[in-house]
Amino acid sequence: MAFVELEDRNTIAAFLRRNAHAHVYELGDLDDFDWPHTRWFGWTRDGRLEQIALLYTAPAVPVVIAIAEKPLGAMADLLRAARDLLPPVLHAHVTAPLLDTLAERWRIEAARPHLKLALMRSDLLAGYAVPVEILGPADLDEIETFYAAAYPGTWFVPRMLETGRYVGIRQNGQLVCVVGVHVYSPTWRVAALGNIATLPELRGQGLARGTCAALCLLLLADGAETIALNVQADNAAALQAYARLGFEAAAVYTEATLVAR
Repeated sequence: MAFVELEDRNTIAAFLRRNAHAHVYELGDLDDFDWPHTRWFGWTRDGRLEQIALLYTAPAVPVVIAIAEKPLGAMADLLRAARDLLPPVLHAHVTAPLLDTLAERWRIEAARPHLKLALMRSDLLAGYAVPVEILGPADLDEIETFYAAAYPGTWFVPRMLETGRYVGIRQNGQLVCVVGVHVYSPTWRVAALGNIATLPELRGQGLARGTCAALCLLLLADGAETIALNVQADNAAALQAYARLGFEAAAVYTEATLVAR
């Protein structure tokens, strides 16, 4: 058994594609857009990869993603081997039992169960899709004002507007609903929806559902083979809305903040 730092994108992709619906974020981060902000750690047995974990360094607080394949113990071993390479404060998206491993070095804060949902039925989208406007860097100020009102604290990275895969609805010239992507890779044919929000006074009208459907259709037309998103496990309304669009649970994991002891 051995710990390795991985640098070959094809090797990483071949492993992640075995369970692509659970690893959309990692696959998307292989794109040139995000690759410079990544470090990849692997655990091998007899020369064969058993687990891969990702450290994404672009945010002010880096993120470690460790969605374990079986055997789970191999991912625990990987995280122990990598811990001196991880920063003292970071966010974690990990298979829940791995929090016990991380707690050996870090204090676990704000842990919340989440689901990874994957689009499994694209035939339902057209029935919900609404006309949308593609948003870009020129719309940044308006988008930031929108999120301040509709989704304060959302994880919005302005450079993602460069993908051309943020879309919105306007009413009377004002943005009232925006849906975008956290990762998007035409090369690796994956996308993860994110920063989905509607102004509070207009919620319950299906605007976000229709905008999500429209963006999914656009991504499928781009050639995306795997579309997914993350949602808090107790968000019943969101789960119901995504189910109507054809999304199904692909993995259970926990999001938490880690602070070195």
